[in-house]
Amino acid sequence: MFRLFAEMLSYPFMQRALIVGILVSLCAALLGVSLVLKRYSMIGDGLSHVGFGALAIATALGWAPLAVTIPIVILAAFLLLRMSESSKIKGDAAIALISSSALAIGVITVSWSSGMNTDVNNYMFGSILAMSREDVVLSVVLSVLVLILFLVFYTRIFAVTFDETFAKATGVKAELYNMLLAFLTAVTIVLGMRMMGALLISSLLIFPALTAMRVCKTFRSVIICAAVLSVVCFLIGMGLSFVVSSPAGATVVVVNLAAFLIFTIIGQVKKQ
Repeated sequence: MFRLFAEMLSYPFMQRALIVGILVSLCAALLGVSLVLKRYSMIGDGLSHVGFGALAIATALGWAPLAVTIPIVILAAFLLLRMSESSKIKGDAAIALISSSALAIGVITVSWSSGMNTDVNNYMFGSILAMSREDVVLSVVLSVLVLILFLVFYTRIFAVTFDETFAKATGVKAELYNMLLAFLTAVTIVLGMRMMGALLISSLLIFPALTAMRVCKTFRSVIICAAVLSVVCFLIGMGLSFVVSSPAGATVVVVNLAAFLIFTIIGQVKKQ
C-alpha cells in the first residue's frame, strides 16, 4: 500500500489531486451530515448542475472558470435557501427547478460554442488531470476557510440542524447560519467538481454521512466518523483508480458505496 502511494506521489498531477481531494472530501463529509439531517441532501446535486451551467458559460466566453463559477453557485445556494423557506416552491422542487434549468443552459451554451470539448467534459465527469497549480492554490485556501468556519460555528450549525425553532427561541440567528451552511456547501461543490465531476460530486456530501449514521448515534460521533470515512474512501478510490486505470471520481463513489453496505451490515448486527 505504501509503495503504491509512493508511486502515485511521484506524479505531479496525482500530488495535486490528492491534496485537493483530501481537503474537499473532508469539507464535504462535515457539511453533508447537517445537510442530510436537515433533509437537504440533494442540494449538492442541484448546485453541481448550476456549477456546470456556469462553467460552460465561462469556458465559452474565455473567462476564468472557478472565478466565475464560485460566486454564481453561492448565489444559487442562497436562492435555493430563500425559495425553500419563504415561497410555495419547497425543498426538492426548488432544487429540481434550478438544477434542471442551469443544466439546460449549460448544454445549450456548449452546443453553441465548440461542442463538448475536453474542458467541459472534465467538469461534467471529472478528471484528476484537470487540476492546475493555480486551481490547487485556490482550492487549498478555500477548503481551509470552509473547515475553519465550520469549526468556529460548530455549535450554531449543530443548533440549527437539530431544532431550528428552538435555536431561534434561544437567540440564535438561524437564517444567518443556514446561509453560512449554504455558502460553505456551494464553495465545496465547486472545488470538488474539477475532480469528481458535476454528476458525482454530490456523492461526497451524502455517502459519508449516511454511512456513519449506520453505526454512530450522536452528532459528534457521526461528524468524526464521516470525516474519517470520507478521506479513507477517497484514498482507497484513488489508489484503485491508479491501479486499474478507471475514472477517479466514479471509483471513489463505488468505494463509498461499498463502505455504506459494510456499515449497514455492521449496524444491523449491532442491533441484534
